[in-house]
Amino acid sequence: MKDVAVGIDIGATYTKFGLVDEKGNSIAADLISTTKHEEIDPFMKELHEAIQNLIKTIDSELNVIGVGVGAPNGNYYTGTIEYAPNLKWKGLVQFCEISKKYYDKPTILTNDANAAAIGEMVYGGAKNMKNFVEITLGTGLGSGIVVNGELVYGHDGFAGELGHVTYDYNGRTCGCGRKGCLETYASATGIKRTVFELLASSTAKSALRNYTFDDLTAAMISKEAEKDDPIAKEAFEFTGRVLGLKLADTIAHTSPEAIFLFGGLANAGDLIFEPTKRHMENHLMPIFKNKTQLLSSQLQAENAAVAGASALIWKERK
Repeated sequence: MKDVAVGIDIGATYTKFGLVDEKGNSIAADLISTTKHEEIDPFMKELHEAIQNLIKTIDSELNVIGVGVGAPNGNYYTGTIEYAPNLKWKGLVQFCEISKKYYDKPTILTNDANAAAIGEMVYGGAKNMKNFVEITLGTGLGSGIVVNGELVYGHDGFAGELGHVTYDYNGRTCGCGRKGCLETYASATGIKRTVFELLASSTAKSALRNYTFDDLTAAMISKEAEKDDPIAKEAFEFTGRVLGLKLADTIAHTSPEAIFLFGGLANAGDLIFEPTKRHMENHLMPIFKNKTQLLSSQLQAENAAVAGASALIWKERK
């Protein structure tokens, strides 16, 4: 009988789930709608049924050793999803408590970026590291901070929100209600906002003038930057400067061996890595210079969030 962990990634639109072995191999995966149910109980019932159906599709016998969950505003200490702005279930959601109705094995929950950090530690490039930071550059900016081999949760379970450190207190409005948060600049959405600010303040010719905000993607900006589009290149330079500056602050706090970038914006490669590394090093104290690697995540993009969530279970088992 093969041991597997269930990994669940709860997103604003879809919830992805899968069966993952100890080496991080995805045996099977599927998804359901997150928005279908206004209440958490019918959602949990549908999710459990979908997971059971997925297990039945596998020929070999499987032994589920636990359920790992990555969710917005997921609290590792309490097993609750707390006041997630992009989910229909408002307030305090007792996710792990409800999960006990369906599983007699442990359910462990944290936020999605923390799950990615654990995944990097168990399956990815941080296997032999005890001090590193995982940065997820998606719609927003998430982060997981590992110190001395343990994820930093703080006293309340919400430590490590680098996406909401302030870059400019008079800056862009953030979804959290504050102004100038890092994720409003250094994220797939942030670089789009930068492009449109540059287009408004410049008369430079740019293929990016042909797109609406909703149609433009970080991948399109990357493609045009590779063609030497001046606005696209300047957008990456600015994004790297902002991200590098705040990563330098992060290094001063925890002195990590490496910082891993993961997600859609990180797929731009040197376009984002080179300016970020340059500005990061420029803003470091001399004692920290050239000590922290800036690396691409080694988590496989497909089902990475599911694998990261499952790693919560495998880490506890070791």
